[in-house]
Amino acid sequence: MASQIIDSLIQIVTTTISQIGYFGVFVLMAAESCGIPFPSEVIMPFAGFAVTSGNLLFWPVVVIGAIGNLIGSWVAYWIGYRGGRPLIERYGKYILISHHDIDLADRWFARFGEWAVFFGRLLPVIRTYISFPAGIAEMDFKKFSYFTLAGAFAWSALFAWLGVRMGDNWSLIRDRLHSFDLAIIIILAALIVLYVWRHLRNLKRK
Repeated sequence: MASQIIDSLIQIVTTTISQIGYFGVFVLMAAESCGIPFPSEVIMPFAGFAVTSGNLLFWPVVVIGAIGNLIGSWVAYWIGYRGGRPLIERYGKYILISHHDIDLADRWFARFGEWAVFFGRLLPVIRTYISFPAGIAEMDFKKFSYFTLAGAFAWSALFAWLGVRMGDNWSLIRDRLHSFDLAIIIILAALIVLYVWRHLRNLKRK
C-alpha cells in the first residue's frame, strides 16, 4: 500500500514537471513545504534530469525550487503560528503537552531555531514539517525566512545537480535515500515514545 502511494506521488511529480516545467517545480516544492508529502528527493532530481534533456535550465530550476519551498514554508509557519499554538495551549494537556513544554520549546527555538530550521531543511521527512513547530514557537519570521531559504537553496542545488549527474538513472537517488528516511522515522518514533513515557512517569509521581 505504501509503495503504491509513493509510486502515485512520483507519477504526479514527473507528469507535472513534464507538462508545466518551472511552474510545476514551484508548485510541487511549495506543496512539500506545506506538509503535503511530495518527495523533493524526486522533484529536484527529475528537474535535473529535465535539464540534461534541454527542457529546463539548471540555475532557474534551483532558484525556483528554493523559492517554492520558502513560500510553502510561510504557509506552514502561519498555520502553526495562528492555529497550532492556541490549540496546543488549550488542548495540549490531553496529549501530554504542558505549558512548561511550550515554554521550553519557545526558549529552545529562540536560542537554536535558526540552525534547527536550516539543518531541518537538509533532512528528509523533517524538512517537510519543520515550519510548523517554528510557527508554534513564534520564531522570528525574518530569521525563519532567511534560514529556510538558505537550507532550501542548498537542498535544491544538491538534488538538481544529482539529477543532472545521474541522467536517466535519476530515480535511483530516491531509492538510495529510502533507508535514510526509515532511520529518521524510527528515531522520531523513539523520541516520541521516550517523551510520552517520561510524562506518564512524572504524572504517576504526582
